[in-house]
Amino acid sequence: MNSLVKCALVFFVLVSIVLNIVLIGIPFSRAPKCAAQRVHPLLGKHDDHSLVFADLTKEEYTQVQQYMLRQKDLDISTNLLTKPSGNYLFLIDLSLPKKADALAYLNDKGPKPVKEATVVVFHGAQGYIKENLVWPLPNPTHHRDVTTDRYKEGLPINARTVTVGEYALLFRFLDVEVFSHLKKLLKESFNYDDKRLNAFEQMPRGVRSGDRQTWIAFHRYASSMYIQPVGFEVLVDHKSVNASDWEVKRLLYNGAYFHTVADLQKKYDSGSVKKIVYKESPDYGSLKPRTKPLQVAPQQFYMEGKRFSVNHNQVLYLDWSFAFGLSSLTGMRVFDVRFKGERIAYELSVQEAMSVYGSVTPGMMLTKFFDSSIGIGRFAHELVRGVDCPYAATYVDTYRYIDVPVPVRFRNSICIFEHNMGQPLRRHFADFFHNSYGGMVNSALVFRTITAIGSYDYMWDFIFYQTGAVEAKVHATGYISSSYLVNGSMTHGHQVAENVLGNIHTHFINFKVDLNIQGLQNVFHTKDMKFVNVSLPWMPDHYAMVPQLVENQLKTEQEAALRYNTKTPRYLHIASDKLNRWGHKRSYRLQVYSFAGDHLPESQAEEKAMSWARYKVAITKHRDSEQTSSSLYNQNNFWSPAVDFSKYIADNESIENEDLVAWVTAGFLHIPHSEDIPNTLTVGNGGGVVLRPHNYFDEDPSINSPDGVYFVPGSETSCGTNRMACLAKGPCSPVLEPFTYHGFYGTVKSQGCQWKN
Repeated sequence: MNSLVKCALVFFVLVSIVLNIVLIGIPFSRAPKCAAQRVHPLLGKHDDHSLVFADLTKEEYTQVQQYMLRQKDLDISTNLLTKPSGNYLFLIDLSLPKKADALAYLNDKGPKPVKEATVVVFHGAQGYIKENLVWPLPNPTHHRDVTTDRYKEGLPINARTVTVGEYALLFRFLDVEVFSHLKKLLKESFNYDDKRLNAFEQMPRGVRSGDRQTWIAFHRYASSMYIQPVGFEVLVDHKSVNASDWEVKRLLYNGAYFHTVADLQKKYDSGSVKKIVYKESPDYGSLKPRTKPLQVAPQQFYMEGKRFSVNHNQVLYLDWSFAFGLSSLTGMRVFDVRFKGERIAYELSVQEAMSVYGSVTPGMMLTKFFDSSIGIGRFAHELVRGVDCPYAATYVDTYRYIDVPVPVRFRNSICIFEHNMGQPLRRHFADFFHNSYGGMVNSALVFRTITAIGSYDYMWDFIFYQTGAVEAKVHATGYISSSYLVNGSMTHGHQVAENVLGNIHTHFINFKVDLNIQGLQNVFHTKDMKFVNVSLPWMPDHYAMVPQLVENQLKTEQEAALRYNTKTPRYLHIASDKLNRWGHKRSYRLQVYSFAGDHLPESQAEEKAMSWARYKVAITKHRDSEQTSSSLYNQNNFWSPAVDFSKYIADNESIENEDLVAWVTAGFLHIPHSEDIPNTLTVGNGGGVVLRPHNYFDEDPSINSPDGVYFVPGSETSCGTNRMACLAKGPCSPVLEPFTYHGFYGTVKSQGCQWKN
């Protein structure tokens, strides 16, 4: 019996050991071990007032579209492949309310403004573009042509954006008129019958008003097409709304120009042109990782729950509140920005992103991209959890209607998260006379979207700090635009791959900053310093150079239009006549950080379409008619732009005790280099503006934040004023959402609109 017991015990022990080994190897999902979630105080409560700035819903887009289609006299089509000669409903977007009406409603002193939509229709046969105001939403019953009200004159049809329908005709035209005649060249130079080519176009389309001639440069068929030019470009005149009238005007092959397709074909076949010989090459532009992932990078999560709340289009975060939207044309924007219940800004928005390129080849030589002309917000696709934004961020869907037959949903295209900025907001270690430590983590709320516009991806951030400061900034990444390397190319950039030139270019970004400091009556102040030679009071015969404060008030729009090519005061303020406790005007400072290149000389005819880029900061009196600094139509009609920002300043209105708007331009000069392959990096490539309280408060408001830490010798581990000392007592694992991604739905390719040869 004893032997049986011993054997059983031995067997039990062995089974236990094996079972433990097996259990250790099984990856059980660990249940979160978290302290009870704290309720974080938010100043204020959600309400519906923010909806006055809300983007259109899917249902509202549909109702507006159907209303316009019922207007039989307009003869409108929503077919994606509508020809340029048709009447095409191109865009539906929110029409913002007049500021006075919105403020009256926000301040509970007036009714809610009627919600209205702007509808853009391209009337091809009639030769013009119309903007219509449609109201009331969600069930419209009225519309009105507001084109001349907004732009003072009509909009010619050639100012329109190229639509999906026009692109389809262009690619068919190239197939028939160019590619079908050059099969031998295409095969020998580009292996064309096995692999397709991608097209990249030059803008503006011509050299004078009324032109619609586009240089189309061809690139290898790859996701990294932008850095794989092949050395073949075609100039197409597609000015007519009838594709049968289109013409090939020039061709460029390996740096040589040809008047006709037949001319190129003849000289290629006779051997009188230097040929490009196809050579298989690796996809050096692929973003597929070249190293097997070994571990997950550090992640951020909320140990005690989120300290912000999102409801409809309103965000509450500690002492902050704001409404938000995403315009198809201009992108990200926030409204009614309040700190501790006081309105700081009525509007903070992106206006334009522009690039000016240099090259010896035509596809890039005249290129000046205005991204709002094709839609900055239009290309805000789904954000990738854990990469584009922290995994645990809050994500928001958006809907858009621009060059589509029905409104399109873009999942998770905005993200909102609180973020440890990686450095203390303030700190001091006292080691003289007293011993203590006081500090505070710099935790801020980030409101973000990323727009993939052609080759470039722009990351747009509005950041709300616990100091009462707001930052608007952009970082650029994605692929550089490139051209085929020919004689003379190196004066316009650097070689970045075999036969590939990375072209020099500028990035200019324009923000609209409508600050309201203690009301609508504000002034524009500047501050700087100078050295003065002063006699020392205790040594009158001895002098020293001492810094002295210099203050000025600029009273007209032309005085306050601060150009990039002149010295600008380092402190720029929108100020109230109300004083803080110490007798100083309460104000917010505009602190611009920028590494912008030179602006296009004003002698150039195209410059007035981008005249906002002359100014680092320009201050104007608010007008509802001066809503944007650029326009959907400027790209394709540079020479007679629908919006010329310089006219906002030309009337030189008084800005003394007025409702003021600051137009801020930031950016950077980009001279591409080998490290831009495969992608440009966000590090060092960007710009923006920080809106900082300056004598607005009596002291730094973040001193009241619960994030502060303080201890003296002997109290280091006390949780009372040092929450960091308590973290180990309440370990917590995050509960994460499952990873999903739907961003490829709704793209041009997913709709079957890619160019197939």
